[in-house]
Amino acid sequence: MQSAYRRFHSTEMAVMKVFSDLLVAAESGQMSARCLLDLTAAFDTVDHDLLLLRLERQFGLHGVVLTWLRSYLSGRTFRVMYSGCTSFMVYIVCSVPQGLVLGPLLFIVYMADLAAVAQKHNVTVHAFTDDTQMYLHCSRDDTTSAADRLECYIADIGQWMSANLLKLHTVWYGILEFNVPLDTV
Repeated sequence: MQSAYRRFHSTEMAVMKVFSDLLVAAESGQMSARCLLDLTAAFDTVDHDLLLLRLERQFGLHGVVLTWLRSYLSGRTFRVMYSGCTSFMVYIVCSVPQGLVLGPLLFIVYMADLAAVAQKHNVTVHAFTDDTQMYLHCSRDDTTSAADRLECYIADIGQWMSANLLKLHTVWYGILEFNVPLDTV
């Protein structure tokens, strides 16, 4: 469900996958309900303890590997230098490093539980980094039920995000559209 940071999975491939799914549904006479979500400061809010726990319990990392990752995430600092002045040092207590290969992979691991939430609601999810498209297909007579299912899914995602110290960007939260079957155009 994640196109970013994977070989042969570009933004173009993500768009093609979603468009293809919507087109196949439309060709079979179904409508598609789609919702777009975006995270605020996604990489910057990843909780180290939750990430390490997930790596251990869900992905089976133990021993030296987990110790190395804990070391990689902890003790990081930054400061700003501008016009000969230097800010105080700030200790980074959450986030995954950006600009390196491992940071995005750790982010994907952190977000892995969203697949189970989607499966619970029978919703298809396709993400590119922190931008997520959720959609489902339904008959014309079932649009209210489909919208209700998406709303329940969004509520569950909101709870999951909150429990995992992430925040949905409110501009994107809850945009819902229905695509019309091709035979009605």
